[in-house]
Amino acid sequence: MRAAPIPLFSEGDIAARVSALAGAIAAASPKPDIAAPILVGGFVFAADLLRALSHYGLDLQVDILWLRSYGSKRESGGDVSLILGPSENARGKNVLVIDGVLDHGRTLMKARQLFLAAGAASVTSVVAVDKSRKDAVLRADYAAFAGVSGFIVGYGMDDAGAGRGLPYIGVMP
Repeated sequence: MRAAPIPLFSEGDIAARVSALAGAIAAASPKPDIAAPILVGGFVFAADLLRALSHYGLDLQVDILWLRSYGSKRESGGDVSLILGPSENARGKNVLVIDGVLDHGRTLMKARQLFLAAGAASVTSVVAVDKSRKDAVLRADYAAFAGVSGFIVGYGMDDAGAGRGLPYIGVMP
């Protein structure tokens, strides 16, 4: 039996940060035309962020991207597998890539490369949690929370399938 995660950010904490992020993204230039959630870890955050963005007048098209880097382990193997890539809808558009956590940055880097290769005009990234690792290959343009250490679960992020449905973000002991 797995130990329960230690809560880091409550539902209320998350809701407040998502609203603030939506306001910042809506005020930025260029404004995104398309939201691109990265499955599977970014889908809960993406749903909340897309609803929050609509309150600021941004009702974005969605282009799903499915990348995998963790599998069933707590540490990324370094390779990012492409399961479903960008569609032709990205050509000439400003893309907002949405993910749950930025650990080493390889998944966001791959997403950025894929959208630019598909002809996107620009790619901006937003994550629920940026671990702010010194060895990360990039930083997110926007992050709800930063500087978290340890393996996190909840709010769409999981530990080999467990914890994804938790309404908060917690760290595994």
